[in-house]
Amino acid sequence: MNVHDSGASFIYRNRDMTSAVRHQIAGAEATVYSSRCPGKESANEDVAAIVPLSESSCVLIVADGMGGHAAGEVASSLAARTVRESLAAERDALDEFEQGHGGTTRKDILRLMEASVQQACSMVHNEGVKDESKRGMGTTLDALLILGSRGFIAHVGDARIYLYRQGSVHRLTEDHSLINELLKRGRLTREQIDKVQYKNAVTRAVGVYESVEVDVFDFDLLPGDRNLLCSDGLSCYLDDPITLDIMTREEIKEIPEAFIVLANEAGGKDNITAVVVRALPAAAEDQQRRVQDVRQKLDALRAIPLFKYLTYKGLVKVLNVTTTVTYEAGEVIFREDTRDDAFFVLLDGLVQLSRGGLPLADLSAGAHFGEMAMVDKAPRSATATALVAARALVIQRARFYELLRAEPVMAVKLTWSFIQVLNTRLRMTSRELLAARETIEVLRRNQAGGVVAEVPAFDPGLAAVGALPVAVTDELIPGFLLTEQESGGTDPLLRVEGQGPPEDADERRGLDRSAPATQPDRPSVMAFQRRTQPDLAVLRGRLADDAHDDEEAP
Repeated sequence: MNVHDSGASFIYRNRDMTSAVRHQIAGAEATVYSSRCPGKESANEDVAAIVPLSESSCVLIVADGMGGHAAGEVASSLAARTVRESLAAERDALDEFEQGHGGTTRKDILRLMEASVQQACSMVHNEGVKDESKRGMGTTLDALLILGSRGFIAHVGDARIYLYRQGSVHRLTEDHSLINELLKRGRLTREQIDKVQYKNAVTRAVGVYESVEVDVFDFDLLPGDRNLLCSDGLSCYLDDPITLDIMTREEIKEIPEAFIVLANEAGGKDNITAVVVRALPAAAEDQQRRVQDVRQKLDALRAIPLFKYLTYKGLVKVLNVTTTVTYEAGEVIFREDTRDDAFFVLLDGLVQLSRGGLPLADLSAGAHFGEMAMVDKAPRSATATALVAARALVIQRARFYELLRAEPVMAVKLTWSFIQVLNTRLRMTSRELLAARETIEVLRRNQAGGVVAEVPAFDPGLAAVGALPVAVTDELIPGFLLTEQESGGTDPLLRVEGQGPPEDADERRGLDRSAPATQPDRPSVMAFQRRTQPDLAVLRGRLADDAHDDEEAP
C-alpha cells in the first residue's frame, strides 16, 4: 500500500486498496472509505485524498490527471495537496463557521473552496511551464468539504459527486465535457454519443491554463446521507438503478469496492476511483427534526410553478438563497401600497391577504405570495398578516438576481415559468373582464325595463395579482427546459450501449482524457491541442452556424 501521510492527511495512489477514517458529522459518527483500482492502465493518474480538519470536519478530494511522461500523476497529486494545504491554512475561518460565531458565512467558505482550487491550478500550470515534458498537464478535481452539518463542493472536469438521500440518487456536479456541452445545446442526442470523435474531451481542467472556472455549491448534510466521489473511470458505467442499488448497501465498506468491481467487469478501460462518506444517524429526535425541516422546505419550493423545472440540485441552490423568518400572530408581513423586494413561501401557520380591510384570501402552509416583487418595483397590492404564528421562506430580490446571474440555465427555466404563470393570469383577467362587460351590457339593455341581472362572482385573487397560485394548463414544454432533468436518470449522460472510454483511445485529443494502455510517453495535452486545432475549429464553427440559424429562425 502506497500511502503518503502528512500529519493527519492521507493521499492514496495504489492498486486494490481500501481504507477507512472516522469523523464526527452533525453530532454523530461518519465513516469515510476509499477504494481504488487503476483498471487496465499501466499508469495511475487518479488521486484520492481524505483530510481530517477537526473532530467534525474533513475534506475529501478526487483528482484524475492528464498529460504525458507521468505528468498526469504529478498534476493530480500536486492539485490535491495544494487544495488540502490551502484549506488547512484557513482553519480559523472554518472553525468560526462550524461553531456559528464570528463573521464567516457560507459565501466565505465557498470563496475559500474556489480560491484553493485556483491556487492549485496556478501551481500545476507553473510546474508545467518549468518542465517542458510536463507542459500542458492538467487534472480534474472534485473536493467535498464537510463542516458539521453542511457540505461544500468545488468541481472542475468530469469526475463526479453523487448524493444518496432517502431512497433517491442525485448528481451534484455537472460534467465539463464536450459531450455534455453538445447535449445541453441540443446538438447531440444520447443515441449519437458513441459516434462523437472527441468523446472524452473535457472543457475545463486544473492546470492547463493559469486559472480555471470553478463550480462551487453547498448543501445541508443530513443524518443518513451518503456521498460518492468518483472519477470518470467509474461514472461512465453508472446509471440511476445501478448507483441506487449499490449506494443502499448496509455495509459502507462494500460500496466503493462494489463500484470498482462493476467498472472493471464493464470494461475497466480507465483508472477507477471511488470515495464514499456517510453521515450516520444522530439522536432520533434531532435526526427527524432536521430531515423533516429540509424536506419540508424543498417540497414547498418544488410545488411552486416557478420552480417546477428545476432539478434537485437547482432546488437546493434556491433554498440556499432563502432566509427562514418567523412571524407572531397578528404581525403584518407587508402592507398594501408599500414597496418591498421579497417573495414568500409559507412553511407553517396561516396568512391572510386583504385590501382596504377587506379579506381576499387565507393562505396555509405551502402557499406562496409576493413573487411579482422579483420582476417589478410596484407597490404591494394587498396586505399580508399572520393570523396565527407562522414561518416562511423569504427570498430577497438581490439574492435571487445573484443566483440567476451565476446560473444561466436556471435563469432560462425560471423565466419560462414566469411567462407561463403570467400568461395564465392574463387569460384569467381577460375572462373576468369579458364577463364584466357582458354583465354591464345586460344591465344597460334591461335598465329601462327594471330587469334584475345576475352578476357573476368576481375572483378576489385578481384584486391582488401574485397573491394566489394559479394552475398552468395547456402548457408548451420546449426541449431546453428538460436540460439536466433527473426524471429519466441521474443526469443527461445516461448509460448507453457501449458507453465508456473509446476502444480506439490511443492518444489525447484536445483536453481528452483517453489514455493509451501501451504508450507510456504520451504527447502533452497542449501539443495535441495544436495538432487537433483545425478539427476543433470546424466543430466550433458548426456550433456557431447552428446558433446563427436559430437566431434567424422565425
